[in-house]
Amino acid sequence: MPIPVRRLTVLYDADCPLCVHLRHWLLRQPQLVPLDLVPAGSHEARRRFPALDHESTLREITVVGDRGQVYRETSAWIVCLWALADHRAKAHWLATPTGQPFARVTVLAAAKWREALKGPGEPCEAGRCEAPGPPG
Repeated sequence: MPIPVRRLTVLYDADCPLCVHLRHWLLRQPQLVPLDLVPAGSHEARRRFPALDHESTLREITVVGDRGQVYRETSAWIVCLWALADHRAKAHWLATPTGQPFARVTVLAAAKWREALKGPGEPCEAGRCEAPGPPG
């Protein structure tokens, strides 16, 4: 029997403008399942999840459920949408065989954009990052 999820912790890269933008977007959405957004690799993330590979959380979105469930990459994005009142139906579709390729391509595109935005050694100033408009 699946373990119910009552709360999710989203580990996001606080030095990535796109990640910070998505963090703010998630926090503005009505939530069916509460989301805690914690910077990946931070002291708080390591305190909450000592057994987690924190280096990998800086490379890919990771979401941890309140009962120890771990979601990475595409599954992490889908579970974030599932937690939101206005996006749960979309999350269910993205989890189907028809929707999974779309979800995967979207995550890969976001990863490429993230690489382009972040660049080497460009941390956000004073913890405030803004995602610029689409490239091009």
